[in-house]
Amino acid sequence: IPWILRIDGHTDKKPLAGTGLFKSNWDLSSARAISVVQYLASKGVSPQRLAAAGFGEFQPLDTGDSDEALRKNRRIELKLTER
Repeated sequence: IPWILRIDGHTDKKPLAGTGLFKSNWDLSSARAISVVQYLASKGVSPQRLAAAGFGEFQPLDTGDSDEALRKNRRIELKLTER
């Protein structure tokens, strides 16, 4: 089976200040995913089998404003799929 492990990065809905390393939540979520892809590749997973995707704040698990809701949305998801 020609499989791909897609690493999805997500953030909460709080806007970033824009003065730090990341200009947007999309930048941050993409960097999270890329970091995991690079780690897996360094441990021997073929880079041809890996993909990184950043979703920013646009795929929340919890739409609430509580600290717990925001924490749930800051995450990485691993999805095994076909190429």
